Amino acid sequence: MPIIKHKQFIHAPVELCFDLARNVDVHIQTTAKTKERAVSGVTQGLLEEGDTVTWEAIHLGIKQRLTAKVTHIDYPIEFVDIMVKGAFHSFTHTHQFVEENDGTIMIDLFDYRSPFGLIGRLADKLFLEKYMTRFIMSRAKELKRIAESID
Repeated sequence: MPIIKHKQFIHAPVELCFDLARNVDVHIQTTAKTKERAVSGVTQGLLEEGDTVTWEAIHLGIKQRLTAKVTHIDYPIEFVDIMVKGAFHSFTHTHQFVEENDGTIMIDLFDYRSPFGLIGRLADKLFLEKYMTRFIMSRAKELKRIAESID
């Protein structure tokens, strides 16, 4: 199972970064390249523990739907969402926030398992892990841009 870890420093308070990261409207802004939109569950505002959201997006040229559930929130330090339905066999996405100096370190830990056994593991090595890393990095960069424009 690949685990993608990405750290992003943001010149903004930890509470702001935490809330932006769990905001459905901001998620849509930060994933504009894949045309993500919330189609079911919580479709706007802040996600809370126990909430689900179904996303529709175009990844790797294919329109897909994925339903995620927020399973844990420790405000403003960490929240966790898991896939309950979608293209992956499974995933757990842990979002962590650490106050540092005059800002926040936002840490994404994306632990996923591809479907289709050996074929899925081959896809990870050939392109999927790299694609998901770029996706997470791009979203973090956009979230940084938004947070720093507010603060």
